[in-house]
Amino acid sequence: MLLRLFLSVFLMTVTASSGFANAVLPTTDVKGSKDNPLLGRYKGSFILSYEHKDYNDFTFPLSALERLEEKRDIHNNHAYGPKKKKELEGAFTRLVYLLPENVSPLEVIRNYQQDMQDKGGETLYECKTEECGGDPVRGSVGGGGEMSLAMFLRPEEQVKDKHFSNGACAQTSHISDQRYMAGMLSENGPHVSVLAYILKKETYCDAFAGRTVAVVDIIEPKQREQKMVTVKADEMAKKISATGSIALYGIYFDFNKANLKSESGPTLEQIAQLLHEDPKLKLLVVGHTDNVGPFASNMELSQQRAGAVVNALVTQHGIDKGRLSPVGVAFACPVASNKSEDGKAKNRRVELVEN
Repeated sequence: MLLRLFLSVFLMTVTASSGFANAVLPTTDVKGSKDNPLLGRYKGSFILSYEHKDYNDFTFPLSALERLEEKRDIHNNHAYGPKKKKELEGAFTRLVYLLPENVSPLEVIRNYQQDMQDKGGETLYECKTEECGGDPVRGSVGGGGEMSLAMFLRPEEQVKDKHFSNGACAQTSHISDQRYMAGMLSENGPHVSVLAYILKKETYCDAFAGRTVAVVDIIEPKQREQKMVTVKADEMAKKISATGSIALYGIYFDFNKANLKSESGPTLEQIAQLLHEDPKLKLLVVGHTDNVGPFASNMELSQQRAGAVVNALVTQHGIDKGRLSPVGVAFACPVASNKSEDGKAKNRRVELVEN
């Protein structure tokens, strides 16, 4: 009893000193937010959290999450993933809605499915409660247990809303009656993910207790604009001569994989030209990642990506394999803070180091 009282007083003190406040029932949408024109909203609901990026990736689970043996996330949860999934890139929007009283998660899902069907779309996958896999009562936050569907769709480190805000409460509280559906408006067009659930009573978030939340993620597939200027072989040579290394951002991989994308071709050609013009040059090809995911898995991924670059230079451009050494360092050598998306983008790179 005394411990509970101490913790309550401690949390109130921290909250007061940090300027945080209890979640409150909204009367307007969160500032700067707007509905995606592709889909409507349930009548009477309010936007609690909003995010839009001109280009991002998103993974749609198309089967139940299954436990990945021997794998954990960065919060020490047992990792889960679906056997069937669809990974898309394009314009990304996340909308988190608070529904009116007495609206169930099932009613929300059925309304979104009807809206999609009316627009010529279809449902690709749906599930409910424990059938979805993982922990069915956890939101996007928690450690040392089982990953939830909410964590798979948006892990804790990607929730940007301030602690105890309406948006944070809606995404991080414990939940019940989880319902999920993934669908598409057309085969090569927009895809939609809707996760609906009832919020349980939580400290600082109890204004939402018993209310339904809908988390709507929309990807509108499109070709990424090529904004990176390919570094020429002579520029690489000058930089390596002056500093011993050069960081390259023109080599692209599939999300969380070591498969080289076709857009990497121009940069690989310039690296090959660099090596052909200086037959004595030997290089370490160093793969770097951001800090999303465990260090060990990023080490493995960065090593595989460095190896993929070496393999492409050897098999496609005739470079002697003895001149290239693949090295993976995960996120051990950042050049920017991983706390921002821009910083993460700068840290994801391939570096050529004179050997």
